[in-house]
Amino acid sequence: MNEAQVPEPRIPSQAGELAADVAVVGGGLGGVAAALGALHGGATVVLSESTDWIGGQMTSQGVPPDEHSWIEQFGCTASYRTFRNAIRAYYRQWYPLTPAAARDPHLNPGAGLVGKLCHEPRVALAVMEAMLAPYLASGRLRMLLRHRPTSATVDHDRVRAVTLEALDGGDPVTLVAPYVLDATETGELLPLTGAEHVTGAESQAQTGERHALPIARPSQIQAATVCFAVDYRPGEDHTIERPACYEFWRTYRPPFWPGPFFGFTDIEVRSMQPLRHTFVPNPDDDPQALVADQDRDPGDEDLWLYRRILARRNFAAGAFESDITLVNWAMNDYFEGPLYGGDADEDARHLLAARELSRSLLYWLQTEAPRPDGGAGYPGLRLRPDVMGTADGLAMAPYIRESRRIRARTTILEQDIAAADRPDGRAREYGDSVGIGHYRIDLHPAVGGANFIDLASCPFQIPLGALLPVRLQNLIAAAKNVGTTHITNGAYRLHPIEWNVGEAAGGLAAYCLANHVEPHQVHQTPSLLDDFQRALVRHGVELAWPDWPSR
Repeated sequence: MNEAQVPEPRIPSQAGELAADVAVVGGGLGGVAAALGALHGGATVVLSESTDWIGGQMTSQGVPPDEHSWIEQFGCTASYRTFRNAIRAYYRQWYPLTPAAARDPHLNPGAGLVGKLCHEPRVALAVMEAMLAPYLASGRLRMLLRHRPTSATVDHDRVRAVTLEALDGGDPVTLVAPYVLDATETGELLPLTGAEHVTGAESQAQTGERHALPIARPSQIQAATVCFAVDYRPGEDHTIERPACYEFWRTYRPPFWPGPFFGFTDIEVRSMQPLRHTFVPNPDDDPQALVADQDRDPGDEDLWLYRRILARRNFAAGAFESDITLVNWAMNDYFEGPLYGGDADEDARHLLAARELSRSLLYWLQTEAPRPDGGAGYPGLRLRPDVMGTADGLAMAPYIRESRRIRARTTILEQDIAAADRPDGRAREYGDSVGIGHYRIDLHPAVGGANFIDLASCPFQIPLGALLPVRLQNLIAAAKNVGTTHITNGAYRLHPIEWNVGEAAGGLAAYCLANHVEPHQVHQTPSLLDDFQRALVRHGVELAWPDWPSR
């Protein structure tokens, strides 16, 4: 079915229940792309999200996109490219860019070194809302913000319904749909539906991966980070109240850290040697002269420039008194405990501690951080709650790097993508590819004291089998919960890849509905798989790398 053959809306609204063709639970990058994929295929969709903002790691978590070196030419879906282009168009339409910035076809609004399109969370939110707006207006999409899943009904290996709690105190809502997509940040539907899944680190005996552990550790989950945005107002004092736990974090020192946790020396992840950072707010730099390419340089040596999301010199003189930078550094990675998987009180305790870690880092920056002039502290650092959409200035949701993961029809292993295991520079090729991606295998410290892991990888494909649970028939993974391992999650967790996963999941649900087949039939039947892949290509999904670029 194409969009010219759109059916009438089929989202009946009755007390406590919403029905649609596809229920997308979780409104992060994967969830937004899944909704778009299903809608492009002619389906009706209910999309739920537990926070105030759709967009996940790019908006509510505050993280500008981590992307591969070729992103401006190829290596993402057409809809993700539309999204990127629309961000630049938004700045050109509404912001007072300098002539040089306005002419730059690859405008990087923040001129951050982490990626080629560092920008403010609210701009990403505005673009995603615009992309979904026509479907909301037509009635083919219903969106529920501040709703989180609490239970599910499963019968004969099919998810029949998912019940959502209204976080603002309204009545629960039950979603009923032939296909249910888990696009939550932590794979919340997996335990609720009884889907076979894993958490944390597998063992070498289970995966054969050279960097896997001798013994599996399900609790060894990558650090989460509560990000925040700051600008700098010299001569002013914006010092926050000293956090109650400040002394704990000020003296905290993980065993593998080269010095105090709060300090400008940490670990260069590729050499595993100490790295001395610089921190100079509002440098007198030329944004057009900066080149972001993480494949060659992680870009984190200069912490102000690393995740800068607004560079004042990209704009007319006087438009902005300061840059805005996003603090997502090694020093506010929280790995004292997982933010999910325990009881409600334990999860809440770790989330609170992660937030207090970030507040403590800010207080240290404002009061004790060493300055190049020999002084201490930057009291002019000012939290920007308006940028993050929150009252306290911290991101409304923690940046989740590692989700629960389905036990999938296909599990992607280190030896499938790691450059050290692929002497020809080509990752394992999948005949059931539903997309492509590339990023280094980048694991942050994990619960239990595991150190960084950073490994070169080959440009890779996303196999359809990684989206499909081994047993449940109508549940599809649509975010960071696909069939990766703890190791390969470090490469598959980034922005354009999560988007591609979601778009493929939504497209698959719509294809199955239109053709009266099941996801596992598509995976197992060559003619159906070929037909589905051709449908993805028509919608601008790249299934293989051109000439398999390698470094």
